[in-house]
Amino acid sequence: MALMVNVIAPYGKIFSDTVESITLPGSEGEFGVLDGHSDLLSCLKVGVIEINRKSQRSLIAINWGYAKIQAHQVDVLVDSAVLVGDTTGDIAEAITKAHKLLEGASNDRLIFSSVVSKLDSAVKGK
Repeated sequence: MALMVNVIAPYGKIFSDTVESITLPGSEGEFGVLDGHSDLLSCLKVGVIEINRKSQRSLIAINWGYAKIQAHQVDVLVDSAVLVGDTTGDIAEAITKAHKLLEGASNDRLIFSSVVSKLDSAVKGK
C-alpha cells in the first residue's frame, strides 16, 4: 500500500499524491510518517514539510497548521504554504516566497534562520 498525503491551505490544495514518506514540523519536534503509522493528531509549527516519492522530493514551507495521521493517509491543514522543490514552477521564485512566509510567521530569528537554512540546504541538495 501507499501513503496518501493531502496538504490544504485556505486558498486551495497545495499537494495531493501517494508518497513513500513525509516529515512534518510538529510543535514538539519533527517527526516522520510511513504507511501504516498509528493514528495521531498534531499541531504543526513554522517549518518545512518534506515529502518523499520514489524518484522525487517535494518541500513545502508552512507557517503553522494541523496534521491528521491515519494508517494510510495524512491530511495537513495549514494557514499558509509555499510549495518548493517540485517539478512545477520556478524554484528560485518559490524559495523567495517561502523565505517571506517563514519570516512573517515567526519573530524568533533563531527559528527563522534554522528553518531557512534547512530549506536552502534541501533545495541545493536536489
